[in-house]
Amino acid sequence: MRILITNDDGINAPGLAVLHEIATELAGPDGEVWTVAPAFEQSGVGHCISYSRPMMIAQLAPRRFAAEGSPADCVLAGIYDVMGDHRPDLVLSGVNRGNNSAENALYSGTLGGAMEAALQGIPAIALSQFMGPATNDLDDIFEASRVHGAALVRKLWENWLCDDGAYRLFYNINFPPVAAADVKGHKVAPQGYRHDSFFSVEAAHAPSGRKFLWVKGGQQQTPTAAGTDAAVNLEGYISVTPMRADLTAHDHLRELEARLA
Repeated sequence: MRILITNDDGINAPGLAVLHEIATELAGPDGEVWTVAPAFEQSGVGHCISYSRPMMIAQLAPRRFAAEGSPADCVLAGIYDVMGDHRPDLVLSGVNRGNNSAENALYSGTLGGAMEAALQGIPAIALSQFMGPATNDLDDIFEASRVHGAALVRKLWENWLCDDGAYRLFYNINFPPVAAADVKGHKVAPQGYRHDSFFSVEAAHAPSGRKFLWVKGGQQQTPTAAGTDAAVNLEGYISVTPMRADLTAHDHLRELEARLA
């Protein structure tokens, strides 16, 4: 089995090392794990690609590359350059430091990498580690994903839903903000929405007097609706969410057509 891994926290991020462990266990002794990850942090870039400029790529070790681009760029680099004529069987993206539940999924470079793989027709999973008060004092803040990741990814791979539609399925996994021993299991959950928790900006002034704006995240411990991803994460469960890149609001197509007739 050939697995390509990437992330949005950068090539030296500890979560990528956790993902390499997960991928290595899944690939087995006869498999291959290839890494193509951003040279610098790319959090929040979503599904961006470097369409208007080239990106430099450098080999750091056998099957390990850093690219000056987004996670989606890295997936493209892995498929069409690094891995040559042998496409990966699976793309894993993460393990992100921080949750990509609820509306965070829309901004996430971690999901952007998985989404690009799905658009290329390759099975893909994004993995993220929710952080919170219970993880702050752990020696390993990725403990839940490190302990439970490989088994869950293997189970998902062995029960992969056959999907040959135009927009392929990919999966979003979020590990709860608790110690590994306190993980209650996993739940398949839809994407939720945190009400009254938005990204915003905060102004700051440099000594030169120039004004800069810092983007601020919203409260992450706000639960979403019962049974949705962030809600089950805060209850101690791993969430597994099937996703597609199709942004059409299918539930409103007929109503809109009628109104515009």
